[in-house]
Amino acid sequence: MLFFYQIGLHISTVFIRVAALFNVKIRQFIRGQKGLFEALQSSLDPAKPVIWMHAASLGEYEQGLPLLSKIKKEFPAYQVLLTFFSPSGYEVKKDSTPADLVSYLPLDTLSNTRRFLEVVDPKIALFIKYEIWPNFFKEIENRNIPLFLISARFKPDQIYFKWYGSMMKSALKRVKHFFAQDEQSISLLAGIGIDQTTLSGDTRFDRVSTIAQRDNELLFMRRFKEGRFCVVAGSTWPQDEDLIVKYIDQGSDSMKYVLVPHDIDPDSCDDLVKRIRKKTVKLSKMVLEEIEDYQVLIIDKIGLLTKIYSYADLAYVGGGFATGLHNTLEPAVFGIPIIIGPKYQGFKEAEDMVALQGIRSIKRFEELKDCIDLYYSKGEVRQKAGFINESYVKKNQGASVRIMEHLRTLL
Repeated sequence: MLFFYQIGLHISTVFIRVAALFNVKIRQFIRGQKGLFEALQSSLDPAKPVIWMHAASLGEYEQGLPLLSKIKKEFPAYQVLLTFFSPSGYEVKKDSTPADLVSYLPLDTLSNTRRFLEVVDPKIALFIKYEIWPNFFKEIENRNIPLFLISARFKPDQIYFKWYGSMMKSALKRVKHFFAQDEQSISLLAGIGIDQTTLSGDTRFDRVSTIAQRDNELLFMRRFKEGRFCVVAGSTWPQDEDLIVKYIDQGSDSMKYVLVPHDIDPDSCDDLVKRIRKKTVKLSKMVLEEIEDYQVLIIDKIGLLTKIYSYADLAYVGGGFATGLHNTLEPAVFGIPIIIGPKYQGFKEAEDMVALQGIRSIKRFEELKDCIDLYYSKGEVRQKAGFINESYVKKNQGASVRIMEHLRTLL
């Protein structure tokens, strides 16, 4: 299997270059790979040891950020290298992270892994959640570099636990220690002979807790809301927007609505404005002095959603009808009820909060209407659901503290 994996990697480089002709993100990835080793060589300080953290994309970065921040504060003698595989992580965070240096991760070929590790020479390597790269893991072990998997979560249907998953299973066994989110993950790892595990929980709870404690003031949101009941629909896809727009057109004129689409392409946002019958404005076209005159605000700028949630009385989190549910912890930390689509299985925090009744899952417009109307008219029901969500987040904090206790023995 390893032989075919190596062949597949080299074949994939050809397909990636062809796909780059038609896809912006793949073009960004190709550009990011050019001169990668030379950039690392010239940017890293040879006098300071390196701690290497790798995140696939933006979501994994948010998961690793609490730990990254603690490392930077507690171990200033080290330089931290943060790598991404996806352009959606690298392009957003390359200039706004506590790490000393941000880079793409090269493809997992043998030559790439050897050259990368020769240049970087990390003292430890921290991989977030699902990132398993057989060649990197093999070379890391060969160089006696302690490798940790942070906020790891495994499910029975993954390749590691199948009869044909021997190559990926071998890669897992090269990890020095797993900091797992749940007992199921620890049990699954034990079933394949891996017992170097700690039940640490999910570092995302620590991340969203810091979000709630920071200054979330947004002048345009305060003026837009005007103290009225505000529904914030975050990270929405077209399937979510079809329902939300229908409700807005039928809903109370005394309510305010904020839509934060997953895709902020100008044409898509303009189309959304045209579909809504109530008075609607995009953030990019907003005049602050007139913002309170509108009932609907479309956010066509990235990086504001978490602060906007702090103004919500009710949140709708998108993705539950499409590719995958977005982050429900971000609104939950502000103590508000949440509505999501039907596809939330595999998202543990959503499963938990649905079971606790802090989140309500809907399949059709009538259910969405009933939920929003209930939370709008019944303040005590709204407060109870919000309290459930806020308490759930608080109960699950502390993963990064537990991980740091272990890392201190090595750094």
